[in-house]
Amino acid sequence: MKQTSKLISAIAIVCLSFFSSALFAQSYKPPVFTDPDRLKKIEATYPVIDKIYKEYAEQNHFPAISYGVVVDGKLVHSGKVGYTELSNKTVANSKSAFRIASMTKSFTAMAILKLRDEGKLKLDDPAYLYIPEMKGMKYLTKDASPVTVRNLLSHAAGYPEDNPWGDRQLANTDQELIDIYKKGVSFSNDPGLGYEYSNLGFATLGYIIKRVSGKSYEEYITENILKPLGMTHTYWEYTKVPKDLLAHGYRWIDNQWVEQPLLHDGSYGAMGGMITTIEDFSKYVALHLSAWPPRDDEDAGPVKRSSLGEMQYPWDVSGFNVNYKTATGRSYPFVSAYCYGLRWRKYVDGTTAVGHTGGLPGFGSEWTIYPEYGIGVISFANLTYANAGSVNVQVADTLLRLSGIKPRQLPPSDILTQRKNELIKLLPYWNNPQTSGIFAQNFFMDYFPERLKAGATAIFEKAGKINAVGDVIPENQLRGYFTMEGEQATIKVSFTLTPENPALIQEYHIALLEKK
Repeated sequence: MKQTSKLISAIAIVCLSFFSSALFAQSYKPPVFTDPDRLKKIEATYPVIDKIYKEYAEQNHFPAISYGVVVDGKLVHSGKVGYTELSNKTVANSKSAFRIASMTKSFTAMAILKLRDEGKLKLDDPAYLYIPEMKGMKYLTKDASPVTVRNLLSHAAGYPEDNPWGDRQLANTDQELIDIYKKGVSFSNDPGLGYEYSNLGFATLGYIIKRVSGKSYEEYITENILKPLGMTHTYWEYTKVPKDLLAHGYRWIDNQWVEQPLLHDGSYGAMGGMITTIEDFSKYVALHLSAWPPRDDEDAGPVKRSSLGEMQYPWDVSGFNVNYKTATGRSYPFVSAYCYGLRWRKYVDGTTAVGHTGGLPGFGSEWTIYPEYGIGVISFANLTYANAGSVNVQVADTLLRLSGIKPRQLPPSDILTQRKNELIKLLPYWNNPQTSGIFAQNFFMDYFPERLKAGATAIFEKAGKINAVGDVIPENQLRGYFTMEGEQATIKVSFTLTPENPALIQEYHIALLEKK
């Protein structure tokens, strides 16, 4: 009986140890903003932002521009310049309805991912499974892979860039779209071998949404995305927009504005047909901002947060601009990529920007979010191919630099803090480190105790008496560093943990920081 009791106790201890370590390994803490005056600092930049938009619109002959700033899921500032309809001098405002052109593409991508999440399609399926007319397409080479849904989402289907042509197809019928596939597509590349922007590709995704859902593209987007977000002033057909709210489109020709005809909604609406307002679109921007950071909160929808993050991931690298400069002339290189219906940039300082431009005869627009900072900027203009992206970059850069706000700070995981405290006990003399149980199997094959002791001792002697030890500064859940403030110098200790549970120290570095 005693042996049985001991066995049960031993099993209980092992189980408790297993479950506690498993729980410990999952002690994720999402990054947070630490500045309580963050919004006040942002608000102080609004007069400068208004001036930037006003001057840019005037210099570039925009009949009107409507813009907004979204912070932490709310439209905190909006403004306008000019007229949405020149003959009647209708003043623009946050309720003015602009055609946003290719900004529509991310709604199409979102609908595809929603259908995928519901098990109704697969991203790596050949597109011909949903549009049989695509099965007979002749590719450039015999070894080409068929166009997949994922290829269409990331502009990697091999179709040629088609902006001038695609912009004029907006009102086409579904039959006209299908006829293109019946006659055969002219390819610029084989599928999956490179990025090339394709409006045909997103019109095709719109038709797939129709075939899979059993509803028109517009019905599906409206019911499953717009209505859940409260976007009740967003339209597809311009004749259904209240006349006093509809923005008319113009070209600047020979020093005068020439009104451009509005196209009706059709099969290419999935690539650029949406008409919306700053107030409505800010709700969509807020949805994309809500994807960050990953966390355990309830998923409120209308799509999963993980799918929003997937949409914003750089799937197809499209360029690198080493010579880019900000409006103030500051060098600010970036690498760019296409996501799913979204564009992505990573700047030289590590800042990430995600959004999309829009351009059609009569209109130009852009929106961008900066996930680490929790902000987004939007602007709509009613001038042909208005470069709204340039002014939005200037506004975002100004907001960040003037306000001085910081990105979210990642708290250290419990395991990083524990390993830091255990590591400190060994410094600088490294007495019996092999018995500590905190190092991975590789550690003493790569680091030798006597050399560890000699290196740390020399550094501690130069630093002098240690007055303070800082918290772990995490790079992620399993890698970070901390500093030790000495009388003469500061010591930096960095370390990386293994993927084991519990995680162990696999890499370690110690150095003196140069005085600034």
